[in-house]
Amino acid sequence: MRYLVLSDIHANIEALDTVLAAAATTGYDRVIVLGDLVGYGGNPDAVVERVRSLNPSAIVRGNHDKVASGIEDSSGFNAVARRAALWTRQALSRESLQYLAELPAGPLTIDDSVLICHGSPQDEDLYIFNDRDALRALATASRPVSLFGHTHLPLVVRLVEGTLELVVRATEAENRVDFEPGVNYLVNPGSVGQPRDGDPRAGFAILDTGNHSVVLCRVAYAVSIAQSRILEAGLPASLAHRLSVGR
Repeated sequence: MRYLVLSDIHANIEALDTVLAAAATTGYDRVIVLGDLVGYGGNPDAVVERVRSLNPSAIVRGNHDKVASGIEDSSGFNAVARRAALWTRQALSRESLQYLAELPAGPLTIDDSVLICHGSPQDEDLYIFNDRDALRALATASRPVSLFGHTHLPLVVRLVEGTLELVVRATEAENRVDFEPGVNYLVNPGSVGQPRDGDPRAGFAILDTGNHSVVLCRVAYAVSIAQSRILEAGLPASLAHRLSVGR
């Protein structure tokens, strides 16, 4: 089975549509979404509708999905994120709000080898930023391969006989990793709509459970159009600027 893995779209329809077009050329069978469909970007309703049309075989909620849909307050957000979340709540249709509110919490198991979450297998809102975070996540994971988002940083790390190794931090257009038997992995596909690794290209992944591999991909999209959507919505200009620098 070939899965298109999407995470942290953040209401960026230009990035999402570009990713979908790129993924279609390589081919995939089903879609997995790791949360944060909305927040920050200027097209939340369009993104939710597009994701729904993909009929994901598995999807989990992100922290911005929870706040924007009103099932969690914004007290944990900074001022810019809070402003974007409250604007998003007003911009979403009733159907989109309900869809976000009903998204399941992670982690969810896909099969005997893969689980998905937004933040960490330990907790849906935890970040995996360093070795200690990664080791705790791997100790909690119930499957050899854990797909996660939340940090907007594409990477693959693995645990081999108690040693944590960085396999790849995606910088090329494609970065393939073959999973080895008896080794546990953490895989972050990166962010579709708001990369934060200094590369403004949209990130996604193709997970192939048949040949036990994952390919982390990057694709350029019309950043200037996404920026104009943000500014036209009256959202903070900093949210538009960061798209061009990937931070």
